[in-house]
Amino acid sequence: MKARTLRELVEHDVDLAARTTLALPARAALYARIKSVAHLAKLGGHGTRRRFILGGGSNLVMRSDFDGLMLHIAITGRRLIGEDGDAWYVRAGAGENWHDLVTWTLAQGWPGLENLALIPGTVGAAPIQNIGAYGLELSERFHSLEAIDLPSGKTLRLDRQACRFAYRSSLFKEEGWHLDGQRVITWVTFRLPKAWSAQTAYADLADELDRQAIARPTGQQIAEAVVAIRRRKLPDPALLPNAGSFFHNPIVDAAFAERLAAAHPRLPRYVQADGRVKLAAAWLIEQSGWKGRCLGRVGMYEKQALVLVNHGGATGSEVIALATAVQAAVRERFAIELTPEPVIL
Repeated sequence: MKARTLRELVEHDVDLAARTTLALPARAALYARIKSVAHLAKLGGHGTRRRFILGGGSNLVMRSDFDGLMLHIAITGRRLIGEDGDAWYVRAGAGENWHDLVTWTLAQGWPGLENLALIPGTVGAAPIQNIGAYGLELSERFHSLEAIDLPSGKTLRLDRQACRFAYRSSLFKEEGWHLDGQRVITWVTFRLPKAWSAQTAYADLADELDRQAIARPTGQQIAEAVVAIRRRKLPDPALLPNAGSFFHNPIVDAAFAERLAAAHPRLPRYVQADGRVKLAAAWLIEQSGWKGRCLGRVGMYEKQALVLVNHGGATGSEVIALATAVQAAVRERFAIELTPEPVIL
């Protein structure tokens, strides 16, 4: 196959609505679909215009058109690259669909990612956000990743410690890798333990397994339970555009959490390893009167108050207006500041 030239690789004035799950009207001045590391090498010195790294488009709010170069990472491939007495090591391209990877590893008999089933997005975006759900974070199954530094063309290799993972955060998010487009994650390797044990302590998951009368679940059964829960709670972006969870669950100090619980006894609280307490943003939003409520053509989903949905034809400014109104309501009632989870571009 003939290698694509830089001119062939970069498109002009590209519609982004179909490439983002909120489906907001926006266009990119320049756009390149990156299917290989060789494509990145061609782009290394392409101008000095602003860049942004696009994955699955599931954690992005387009407030307006993007006047720079949008790099859509579509590097695919997945395989077992090694194993030892303790674990299997699976390497996947940054453009692989995350849920497809979870499904594939389970089909191979390598459990470990099942609690993260049906999370939208790509493999390359997962470490940036340190995705997590139902009692598991990606960092617990992460081994290493490869990235390209575009200005120099050098390959970077980072292990788990170097990534500085935290709750919904990482080195990549802190340093804005996706925002400046100078360093691009290309491959991610996961460590899936052979001494696997089911992670079922999360209340919703435990309840779903009880409902199905499954006392000793396999990884596949946990994944199926997670999928069932998520499909009940969350809208399909193909049917009702959304960006998934729109706000982070706030983490507060223990004393503040105790005072808040005294005033609101039903407040869900989750004590963290450092003694601080994570609160449920969905509960705070619902108690502030925004579950199922709309502002123009956007609203907070009727089945899950944490999800902001586009009921059709919404703009980025409408999304920002709703998010601001929800933040103000939660701040007024609980003295808590909600932080948006998606990138607002």
